[in-house]
Amino acid sequence: MVTTAASSSQRAILQNISWQTFESILAEMGDNRATRLAYDQGILEIMTPLMPHEHNNRLLEHLVFALAEELNLNLKSTGSVTCKRQDLLRGVEPDSSFYIQNEPIMRQKQNLDLTQDPPPDLVIEVDYTSSSVDRMPIYQALGVLEVWRYNEPVMQIYQLRENVYVACDISPTFSNLPLTREIPRFLQQSLNIGEIAMIRSFRGWVRQQIVN
Repeated sequence: MVTTAASSSQRAILQNISWQTFESILAEMGDNRATRLAYDQGILEIMTPLMPHEHNNRLLEHLVFALAEELNLNLKSTGSVTCKRQDLLRGVEPDSSFYIQNEPIMRQKQNLDLTQDPPPDLVIEVDYTSSSVDRMPIYQALGVLEVWRYNEPVMQIYQLRENVYVACDISPTFSNLPLTREIPRFLQQSLNIGEIAMIRSFRGWVRQQIVN
């Protein structure tokens, strides 16, 4: 086992872990926990987020809700739901996840089975570069359409096109708004004016973009 510590999270890496052991660890740990797991063909990462990580993650969630509301989109928030497929020997628990395009299909679902259900339409990963397991190939294999990676102060958006992630400055989910440039600015702004005032300012910016 290898243990690493970043400024906003603590991580442990386990090698040569079978799928059955991964499933057993998930079952033993249960759902009511702070840790998040990523499994990639025998390598298991267990991550415990600290306050800076969770703070940015929650702010990004609030901004996604604001975007959906201002653009009149329905969404289903699925948080750090475990996304896994045994046939791929891959599983991951994102920092945040959402169903937007597939919200009608998933609205009444209480459990996620990726052998039958679509993966989340959007996932968020915070402090991505500190991760020891590259989660992008996992999301790619699972078919996640859009991934936001935020490593303060840089935000990146990746869209899945022909089974390859392509970096883009705009969000295809949210009316092609230039979010990679603007979201870091608003997150920084929250440190000066507070979260509620920042979200109010962000909503105003979205409305202005819609009008223009």
